[in-house]
Amino acid sequence: QVLSLPIVVIVHGNQDNNAKATVLWDNAFSEIDRVPFVVAERVPWEKMCDTLNLKFMAEVQTTKGLLKEHYFFLAQKIFNDHSASLEDFQSRSVSWAQFNKEILPGRGFTFWQWFDGVLDLTKRCLKSYWSDRLIIGFISKQYVCKLLSTAPDGTFLLRFSDSEIGGVTIAHVIRGKDGTSQVENIQPFSAKDLSIRSLGDRIRDLGQLRNLYPNIPKDQAFGSHYNSEWVGAA
Repeated sequence: QVLSLPIVVIVHGNQDNNAKATVLWDNAFSEIDRVPFVVAERVPWEKMCDTLNLKFMAEVQTTKGLLKEHYFFLAQKIFNDHSASLEDFQSRSVSWAQFNKEILPGRGFTFWQWFDGVLDLTKRCLKSYWSDRLIIGFISKQYVCKLLSTAPDGTFLLRFSDSEIGGVTIAHVIRGKDGTSQVENIQPFSAKDLSIRSLGDRIRDLGQLRNLYPNIPKDQAFGSHYNSEWVGAA
């Protein structure tokens, strides 16, 4: 007999997501000299952050990993806690149930199902944008409103959708003549949407988008991602 890497046998494609979660948890958190199939039910949040970062970089094939502020957002999501500080989360542990069993509040999917959707979307359609740090991605809608509320009209940023698996949305500020501001979120784009027309070209199409947060002109930020045929036709 010989020990192998963990495997999961599935009988249908709809089990693939849960199988990947099981393999990831086992690979990351099992002890070498463990009793077979025994894996910790809870692990330190810091170890989970390392695991998610390594998984993200490997899947997307990028050298640009997750940042401290990304971990903060992910902690708020998995623990369903928006009052704790970054330091508070560092001393916590996360359970398998929180990772891939419990449904996120107000959603129809688990934390891992959501994160895996982000992985797939970024790998298929957003790798170059992520690697150029054009996508904040892991940020809450509430914090986006805080960032953009004082920004000039037409300032925008990109975040991964909270309500849909595998979606990226554009949040932008509209400032009225009286100085009041309103932050709007464009309907999320899926991998299917972005295979039809790229994110760069969609941003180029939207005249209300002017500067990538905090103040980079959109043509300067995304110009290298525009389709050359469309650039030539402009």
